[in-house]
Amino acid sequence: MRIVFLGDIVGRSGREVVMQELPALKSKLSIDAVVVNAENASHGFGLSPAIAEELFKAGVDVITLGNHSWDRKDIIPYIRENPKVIRPLNYPPKTPGAGHYIHMLPNSKKLLVINAMGRLFMEPLDDPFRMIDELISKYRFGIDVHAILIDIHAEATSEKAGMAHYFDGRVSMVIGTHTHIPTADYRILPSGTAFQTDAGMCGDYNSVIGMQKEAAIYRFVTKMPGMRLSPAAGVATLCGLIVETDDRTGLAKRISPIRLKGDLDPIMPKWD
Repeated sequence: MRIVFLGDIVGRSGREVVMQELPALKSKLSIDAVVVNAENASHGFGLSPAIAEELFKAGVDVITLGNHSWDRKDIIPYIRENPKVIRPLNYPPKTPGAGHYIHMLPNSKKLLVINAMGRLFMEPLDDPFRMIDELISKYRFGIDVHAILIDIHAEATSEKAGMAHYFDGRVSMVIGTHTHIPTADYRILPSGTAFQTDAGMCGDYNSVIGMQKEAAIYRFVTKMPGMRLSPAAGVATLCGLIVETDDRTGLAKRISPIRLKGDLDPIMPKWD
């Protein structure tokens, strides 16, 4: 199975580069499933139902969220009715929506997508390690599901790395989101799990993590709230990665970053 994961979509420019580039990318790389983090897709804060529908129409299969899950109130009834949009698993039990989704491919293979949020420098949620442990214990590779993807939405690189090593050999891939900067540590861990500390963002990199520079710098320099943060609107980079898994073991065989357009050096995997 070939799975593409795209990092945090930030604002209109991030949405546009995904919708423009994804159809051709799917065809060129023979992609089986596409998962994106879209918690910043609507004006940089949250996800609207209309934008979720646009992303699905462009070829996205599953959408993950994070600490901005509830910035748009209209997402609450939508997430109750649309299981392909998932919020962090470790929110309290009565939180709307779910923290995982099983995506079935046309050939009947199944991809389990899990969204979890870190706790270091983040909200004091339940333990993501324990909750993911309990969830994946219900599924067997090659029988119940053919691949398992974890989007760990976290601030601390140590927490993301700890999760990847903890689940190494038990899931297909652990991908970090939230910090909006692509890290150079993409690799397959010793027991077969693909890992990258942060997939980066789909957005304008001539910015401060996707937001217009002036407002962000003003806040750093003056320590005043001042100008409202808004997404940068320049040419965006599509940023993420592709992982190829073994259907029998569920583990990763290959991993490569993907970067298209915008300010960052382009990377396109040359896979057969």
